[in-house]
Amino acid sequence: MNTQWILDIYVPIISIVFIIAVTLYIVRVLKGPTIPDMVLSIDCLGYDLAVFIGLLSLYYGTSFLIIGSLMIALWAFIFDVYVSKYFIKKELGE
Repeated sequence: MNTQWILDIYVPIISIVFIIAVTLYIVRVLKGPTIPDMVLSIDCLGYDLAVFIGLLSLYYGTSFLIIGSLMIALWAFIFDVYVSKYFIKKELGE
């Protein structure tokens, strides 16, 4: 079953939604009232970027973009672990 026509219709629409979301995340990072709000927006930005790159991988029909998408998702997860460890212990490292 050929699903390319579905991607041709929905990828431009979803791209606009992702651009709006990224803009709102960046505003939250720059003007966030608290540090956890800023961390959460960076986290959401990373995961949304990973999903968008995965969607582009489907659209272009290549598997090379999936590797970058997985790396961004892993980076966002490691960032979450590191920041949560800092908030609990109030020290950096280890």
